[in-house]
Amino acid sequence: QVQLVESGGGLVQAGGSLRLSCAASGSTSSRYSMGWFRQAPGEEHELVAAISKIGDTIYYKASVKGRFTISRDNAKNTLYLQMDSLKPEDTAVYYCAASAAMLSVEKGRYAYWGQGTQVTVSS
Repeated sequence: QVQLVESGGGLVQAGGSLRLSCAASGSTSSRYSMGWFRQAPGEEHELVAAISKIGDTIYYKASVKGRFTISRDNAKNTLYLQMDSLKPEDTAVYYCAASAAMLSVEKGRYAYWGQGTQVTVSS
């Protein structure tokens, strides 16, 4: 089992940047592929980016490709999401999640979730 704690959210103006971190504990994070999801008010969770166990395969939602970068440091048991050129439509609670699958875009394959961190982008 793994516990996940996100940090790095906040309020930023459109065009700005934020870096989210997700610290894993309780189990070696390299056993899991990882993903960043977000949920805007009244919306379902959507997968923003995912990375395989050793970081050799990455998925991005089309609307964030070229603006967001997912990475992981297994030695530090930490997952990152660098978000650049932020837009108001990126406003949401961002969650990191862990999956035993090699890499998955399905929410149901992620068994472990953090508590979320709020990202607000003002126009």
